Amino acid sequence: MKIGIIVAMQKELDLLLPLVNDYKSRQVNGVTLYEGKLGNHELTMMQCGIGKVNAAIGAMTLIDASSPALVINSGVAGGTGSGAKILDVVVGDRVAYHDVWCGPCGAPRGCVQGLPQYFEAPSQVLDSPVFNSEGVMRGLIASGDQFVDSEEMLSAIKAIYPDVMAVDMESAAIAQTCYLKNVPFVSIRVVSDTPGSEDNTSQYKSFWDDAPRHTFEVLLSLLESL
Repeated sequence: MKIGIIVAMQKELDLLLPLVNDYKSRQVNGVTLYEGKLGNHELTMMQCGIGKVNAAIGAMTLIDASSPALVINSGVAGGTGSGAKILDVVVGDRVAYHDVWCGPCGAPRGCVQGLPQYFEAPSQVLDSPVFNSEGVMRGLIASGDQFVDSEEMLSAIKAIYPDVMAVDMESAAIAQTCYLKNVPFVSIRVVSDTPGSEDNTSQYKSFWDDAPRHTFEVLLSLLESL
C-alpha cells in the first residue's frame, strides 16, 4: 500500500526513517518528502510544521506528489479531561475544527460551510486490533490555530464538542485536505497535558523524550497490521 505519513516532531521522523529501506528525499514546493519502503508499504513521509496552513500545504503537497491510498498523521495533542491521560494515545475516529465560525449561514460552529462537521477515519483502519492496546483510545480530536492553555479556552471548545478527547493545531486541516482529495485519513496523537489542570506545567516533565516513542510504537504497529 502507498501510505503518506505526516509527523509533527523531528524526533518521530528520526525514529521512522532508519527503518525505511533506501529512502530518498526530494523537495516539492519547498517541502521535503522522504520516500522508501517498509515491509509491503511504499511510504512518503514529511514534517509539516505547526498550524492549519502548514498542515494543509504539507498534506496537499504529499498527496499530489505521491498519490497515497492512506494518509496518517502523528503528533501531540492537549487532553481535555475526557479519559485520555498524559502519554495516552488518542486515535481520531473523527476530527473537527473548534475555531471555525462562518456566521449565521446555516453551518454550525466548527463547521466550514459546504463541508461536513466531522471528518471520519476509515473503519478498516479504526478496526485495527492495534488500537485495542492499553493506553490507546479512539475519540474526537478538535483542531484550531490556538495553543489551548487555559480552562476557559477548553470550556469554550467543550461547549461545541462535549465529547472532545484531545485538541491540536493540525489534524482537521489535514483531514479536510484529504476529504477534498478523496484520500482516507487518520490522526494519531499523544496527550501532552491537560489545559487548566493544576499541574499543567509539571506535566511536560520528560514528555518530549517519551512522547515520540509512544506515538512511534503505535504508528509502527499499525503499519505492520495493514
